[in-house]
Amino acid sequence: METVVSGIRSTGNLHLGNYYGAVQNFVKMQHEYNCYFFIADLHSLTTHPTPVNLHSSVKSVLVEYLAAGIDPDKATIYVQSDVPEIAELYLYMNMNAYVGELERSTSFKDKVRANPDNVNAGLLTYPVLMAADILIHHATKVPVGKDQEQHLEMARTFGNRFNRLYHTEYFKEPFAFNFSHNLIKIPGLDGKGKMGKSEGENNAVYLADAPEVIRKKVMRAVTDSGPTVENQQKPEEIQNLFDLLKVVSTQDTYDHFNNLYNTMQVRYGDLKKQLAEDMIIATEPIRERINAIAADTDYLHKVAQLGADKARESASKTLREVREIIGFRKF
Repeated sequence: METVVSGIRSTGNLHLGNYYGAVQNFVKMQHEYNCYFFIADLHSLTTHPTPVNLHSSVKSVLVEYLAAGIDPDKATIYVQSDVPEIAELYLYMNMNAYVGELERSTSFKDKVRANPDNVNAGLLTYPVLMAADILIHHATKVPVGKDQEQHLEMARTFGNRFNRLYHTEYFKEPFAFNFSHNLIKIPGLDGKGKMGKSEGENNAVYLADAPEVIRKKVMRAVTDSGPTVENQQKPEEIQNLFDLLKVVSTQDTYDHFNNLYNTMQVRYGDLKKQLAEDMIIATEPIRERINAIAADTDYLHKVAQLGADKARESASKTLREVREIIGFRKF
């Protein structure tokens, strides 16, 4: 069975875009592959989170992924910092990574432009840590978006360089697990493309949002003054609302409002009220699971410990073999 590794951001709550996109694919993959899903809290240190914020963010992410369907008995879900072997492999890989190639990383250059006062070594060597995350479990498939494909290419570079340097074929080449053709594109509420936290809090509906919060967000969604001719093409901000209806509402509901739009009778207030209620219904089971799991401290401890044990079993084997290949020996 092939091994899949995927990192999960340790900041930010899951929204409908995440859930109907990558997370549902993760849920399917855990039945078909040997999956390692890790919460990337070491990566988050480049932005210097406070201890309280770091812990609460990791807990929220763990709770929400469990509530969304990740099964700790089928996949290995763990906190990155619970597996110290990753940091050790990161050290070894850093010895074979060159400053020039790291400085050419597109994401590093973007972060330098965006945050010139926080250009730390962790940002520079971010691709090396990502490579360690992947190589530690000998993953051959990595679900990544277009923005991460360069990092995956660098992971192959570092693994192959290790193999050449030590005359071995130890590390396998990881390749992108691209399920983009299976992803449902979830637009944001601001009428400007996809749903995402980076676009602003009011652009996204989160799985943990209370019903009243969802209603307020949806009612603030961008609209126009309405159609002026029958069957006219919908502008982007209106098409976004209909795309959201298609995901969370029944076909009859979608057809009803689509017909009203095409006959110039649509009332956006009514459409948004219906959309909000359907979003509340669609997210209610997950929201209930989030609240239940978050309150069960013992269960969370068991899941985190189980994930750490399973991940460390794989990682420690890799580290023993890597140390032997490099030449470390006990006297």
